[in-house]
Amino acid sequence: MKGRNMSKKKNEAFETPDELKNGNPEEEQNIEAAGEDTPAEKTEKEDPVQKALDEANAKAAEYLALAQRVQADFENFRRRNESVRADAYADGRKDTAALMLPVLDNLERAVEAAAGSHDDALKNGVEMVLKQMTDAYGKLEVKPIDRLGEKFDPNLENAILQGTAEEGEPGTVCQVLQKGYMIGDKVLRHAMVKVVPE
Repeated sequence: MKGRNMSKKKNEAFETPDELKNGNPEEEQNIEAAGEDTPAEKTEKEDPVQKALDEANAKAAEYLALAQRVQADFENFRRRNESVRADAYADGRKDTAALMLPVLDNLERAVEAAAGSHDDALKNGVEMVLKQMTDAYGKLEVKPIDRLGEKFDPNLENAILQGTAEEGEPGTVCQVLQKGYMIGDKVLRHAMVKVVPE
């Protein structure tokens, strides 16, 4: 009997090849269960990675929104700066042109006075300077207001004298006492005129 028990124990200790192939299903399940994580454990293990990814995505979205705001602010600044610069240039051009108008007036008076002179060199010299001045004004888009014989417009002219009915149609400019000028579409200086009363 002892021999039989021994052989049984030996047989239990050593499995046959068929037993190895088929295996013990309960033992295999226990081994698999020990090696694999449950779905709850998987989410817990992946959670820190997913959390870090979500945080990184949120930061990226925040930085993108910030970059877009900064870009929009810069574009607005650039447009404002261009507008301010253009306005400053226009104001500077207007102020300079207005400052030089008395010089232009005096050159025109000098040409008129030199018309009766016998000194042609003086007359030609003053006319050349006047032409240079008017050319420079042309480049600055400064144009004289020439409305002799036209209906009086208080936006362009200042009436300082009243003419007679014989001097023209009622309400019209009959004489220009001092030229007015426009720069672009703005009045640089109103013309001083004599107007026929209505």
